[in-house]
Amino acid sequence: MAWCRDGRYYYRSRREGGRVISEYLGAGVVGAAAARREERRRTQAAAELERDRAAREEARQLEATLRDLARASDELLAEALTAAGYHRHHRGEWRLRRQQP
Repeated sequence: MAWCRDGRYYYRSRREGGRVISEYLGAGVVGAAAARREERRRTQAAAELERDRAAREEARQLEATLRDLARASDELLAEALTAAGYHRHHRGEWRLRRQQP
């Protein structure tokens, strides 16, 4: 994706397998048009990558918020059940404590 050394021919380099292939795309006006198309394609690809990164970051933040909300609701539930006379049997299910005679 560069002009050759004298700036008159535009080539695109790409990988096929383990090899780099240089593809001639044109000279002069045709080469300039190919360079603009390639630049537009690269810009769009970079913008798409940035949108994907932003969406992943937003999802991470939402997940963290939901984890905090779930943790807070679990603590609130535990406090309410404990106040109502329940306990966790062997750290498992909640059971009502027996009344001592």
